[in-house]
Amino acid sequence: MSRIQNILEKAERDGSIRRMRGADPVGAATTLAVVDSADAGAPVTFAEPLGARAATAVPAAAPIRVLSGALLDPRLVTALASSGIAAEQYRALRTRILHADNGSAVNVLLVTSPGRGDGKTTTAGNLALTMAQDYQRRICLVDGDMRHPQLHRLFGLPEGPGLAEVLTGQATLDEALMTIEEHQITVLSAGQVPGRPAELLGTTAMRRMLETLRSRFDRVVIDAPATTPLADVGILTPLVDSVLLVVRSGVTSKPAIHDAVATIGGSKLLGVVLNDAA
Repeated sequence: MSRIQNILEKAERDGSIRRMRGADPVGAATTLAVVDSADAGAPVTFAEPLGARAATAVPAAAPIRVLSGALLDPRLVTALASSGIAAEQYRALRTRILHADNGSAVNVLLVTSPGRGDGKTTTAGNLALTMAQDYQRRICLVDGDMRHPQLHRLFGLPEGPGLAEVLTGQATLDEALMTIEEHQITVLSAGQVPGRPAELLGTTAMRRMLETLRSRFDRVVIDAPATTPLADVGILTPLVDSVLLVVRSGVTSKPAIHDAVATIGGSKLLGVVLNDAA
């Protein structure tokens, strides 16, 4: 039995798993669970409380494109059903990530999974929305999955330049960013799918872009590709503060979880989100 499986089972026995019900793409019940990676003995990096830096927050430049009346996907329950149980549980996830007592800020958070279909994009979208709602902080959600981008569909964004165009110099960052006005969140879509995504993610342009986003937003959430069999997450991990791993109960295999943890590294693994727990 893998170490991560032991963590999940131990947390469930001890009551430390937080169960969260939402909706999957076909409307079936979904359960999320969060396990503190400290149980694995790995160093854990959490954020300071969101309100702690209100007096020193860096103003963000206004993106060129502002969208009103976006048609959000029903899976974004934190925006469309904010009083429901699922939305409340996503807020609990946000609080668990952001309100730890070790004093280190998670300004750039990467969300990934061992494979496709584990629910990482839905988790990233709902988590970013709840962060934007809390104290009205400036949040940027980045679609770093340039192989199978989904955020533009999830948020109902029109076509336009995105991450790929910014990294190749075809568009400026301000031209690619889009603010969804009523939800107070800024999204950077993946843009046109490039031929060699890993090479783009490893460029100096990517590093500089993330540093710019750090200076202009309070939190940056990146929806990354799955960890296997791709090299993308290994390239992105050194550029972020922490990584959240999303796995699906009964689907994600133990070897896949083990390989994903090895790719991320213990020092960057913030925790595990368990989808579809019984």
